[in-house]
Amino acid sequence: MLFLKLSWESFRFAVSALKTSLTRTILSLLGVTVGIFAIIAVFTLVDSLEANIRSSFSFLGTNVMRVDRFPFQEGPSNFPWWKYFQRPPGTVEEYEFLQQRLTTAEGVTISASSNTLVKAGSNAYQGMALTGVMYSYQDVYDVAIEEGRFFTQSEIKASRNLAIIGREIANTLYPMQTVIGKQIKIKGMKFVVIGVFEEEGEGLFDAPSKDEACLIPYGAFGKMYNTGRKGLEPTIAVKGMESDIGLVALENEMTGLLRAKRGLKPREEDNFALNKTEFIQNAIGSVFDVISVAGWVIGGFSILVGGFGIANIMFVSVRERTNIIGIQKSLGAKNYFILFQFLFESICLSLIGGITGIIIVFFLTFIELGSLEIVLSFSNIMLGLGVSTIIGVVSGIVPATLAARMDPVEAIRTN
Repeated sequence: MLFLKLSWESFRFAVSALKTSLTRTILSLLGVTVGIFAIIAVFTLVDSLEANIRSSFSFLGTNVMRVDRFPFQEGPSNFPWWKYFQRPPGTVEEYEFLQQRLTTAEGVTISASSNTLVKAGSNAYQGMALTGVMYSYQDVYDVAIEEGRFFTQSEIKASRNLAIIGREIANTLYPMQTVIGKQIKIKGMKFVVIGVFEEEGEGLFDAPSKDEACLIPYGAFGKMYNTGRKGLEPTIAVKGMESDIGLVALENEMTGLLRAKRGLKPREEDNFALNKTEFIQNAIGSVFDVISVAGWVIGGFSILVGGFGIANIMFVSVRERTNIIGIQKSLGAKNYFILFQFLFESICLSLIGGITGIIIVFFLTFIELGSLEIVLSFSNIMLGLGVSTIIGVVSGIVPATLAARMDPVEAIRTN
């Protein structure tokens, strides 16, 4: 209890000292303010940009492995590029084979896509991302439907002319109307709308968005497009289990099953590529890790200058209050009371600068930067406060220690 009381008194002394020399206090905290502002601003921009980019690639799915002809990662340097073209694309038979036999997957699906024109009366939308899907599509990818419903298994098997469209397409074809149950025309074929995706909004990059997408049964897609080697290549996608870190077990099982299905001999190389969508996510993360390091370097120099400024002011403060220190110690003040008094002053000074920098960043988040939404996260706020506290402790510990160790008689005699 006594410790808390003395600590509170030390804190009051520190605040009183800061108010006494207000101009010096403001000049001292400018360095910390600039440093914390630089670090938190860079981190906030990096986090917001990374989140926006990851959101732009959300159409690839999470924890998903795809069967493709080409690998996301570059193959061996001596691997001729034309060999990739000779590889066969995935087929419905392979999809069914994997669906029946995979034991390390949460879901298996196959889909094919193409951009096309969609019409409804006199209205039209160019560049719609049309995708033919199976019922298992929702087991692999996130299908957030705002209005209506997803296809039933019988509708998929019967290849019925039904469609789920994006919000932008719905607003274009049927402005200010309910689109559920209405007809749209794709490549001369009529489809009935049974669902509308949740609105995603504009992305940072020109990546596929559900706002301009349309899902139809895979069989209905096959009525309009050829799929396979001589047409549009379908993509087999498999969602791995959360417990399968890195999808290692899934990759090994899929490799064995696909090699068996395609009749590859033990010494023959794979004629397919298993691509993890996390590869793109990890590549994005690696880029922003480098940018984060640059942010630390930029802000670090400013904080270093601010730290030296606070330390210098604390040495001056100790010298100016030497007599008071002597009187306090002669009246029974403990060493830790004097230590806390100056240490709290240093920390308060640094925290004020840090909080000011964070507030400036917060106001910057209201600036509109197109599709990029700037968000100041709680973790970055805590980071700024934590760094400010550390700078305050490091800058004030030496002056505070010198003050605590002063001889009271010598301190009182000092002019």
